[in-house]
Amino acid sequence: MDIIETIKEQIAANTILLYMKGAPNAPQCGFSAKASQAIMACGEKFAYVDILQNPEIRANLPKYANWPTFPQLWVAGELVGGSDIIVEMAADGSLQTLIKEAAANAAAKTDA
Repeated sequence: MDIIETIKEQIAANTILLYMKGAPNAPQCGFSAKASQAIMACGEKFAYVDILQNPEIRANLPKYANWPTFPQLWVAGELVGGSDIIVEMAADGSLQTLIKEAAANAAAKTDA
């Protein structure tokens, strides 16, 4: 399968998805650590892809997303942004709102 198709599938299949270096419980860079901590603090399950284990995704996602850096947070199929944006949103409460609403909407679709 084409790597762009894989990326599209990952984004479509996961309501809350973080592309990061490492794993949420073992991040491999400070930016990924801050981003995953902010998302975990929202209390909802989220998926992640370790780009260090997936060099093709690491190489191609920035072109697909038109966003040059990692981590990248995707919620309900939309790119939210990177570490600075995630931390700012966590500070003003908008990250929690976005994540809770996305998780509730995904749950409603599953229940329907």
